[in-house]
Amino acid sequence: MKPSINWIKQQVKAVIFDLDGTLIDSMSMWDDIDVEYLARFGYDLPDDYQKKIEGLSFHEVAVYTKKRFRIPDSIEQMMQDWNDMAFAFYRERVPLKPGVREFLKFLKEQNIPCGIATSNSPELLGAVLASLKIRDFFSVMVTGSEVEHGKPAPDIYLHAAGHLGLKPSECLVFEDVEAGIEAARAAGMNVCAVYDKHSKISVSDAEALSDYYLNSFEELDYEAVEG
Repeated sequence: MKPSINWIKQQVKAVIFDLDGTLIDSMSMWDDIDVEYLARFGYDLPDDYQKKIEGLSFHEVAVYTKKRFRIPDSIEQMMQDWNDMAFAFYRERVPLKPGVREFLKFLKEQNIPCGIATSNSPELLGAVLASLKIRDFFSVMVTGSEVEHGKPAPDIYLHAAGHLGLKPSECLVFEDVEAGIEAARAAGMNVCAVYDKHSKISVSDAEALSDYYLNSFEELDYEAVEG
């Protein structure tokens, strides 16, 4: 069931978005980076790697990767290398997913504040917001570096709600992966799953775990807005 645009207008006090795979179409790039990075140390990308790191903060991914593959570099060096590999893509090539800009404009017109809660790094978040010229749509931006536990723990969503000055139940979250959906539900928030072809979750499971589901933000019906 997709969320009613009138329900959002009348009942939702804030909307919080995941970044990668939800607002922006970036997940395929990370597959390429993972392949290239692990190859430096003589490893192929395991089939289960993306699922294992899903929802983890940037730091947590580095800790997991270092331990699993015995990477000799420091955690800080690993994160810097990933940032360097991804920065040009986030600054120059990553697109918004279809319908996102229209939805952000609608929320701004309705005076519904928006936040971002992402496991990605602050550097890459800043780069893509500047590139896509959407920074001004968001009053709160939280990254995994600001909380103790990454998704599926609720920390990042509770932190975002706190910055918004709202109860979790007053927020609607948009997420594309299972760990993120579980994090928002654990925080006590309404959740709308968003389809992404690179997410490691089936449509049926996403629908079962979430309150609402969208194949695309283009499915939102603005012509039905009342008042």
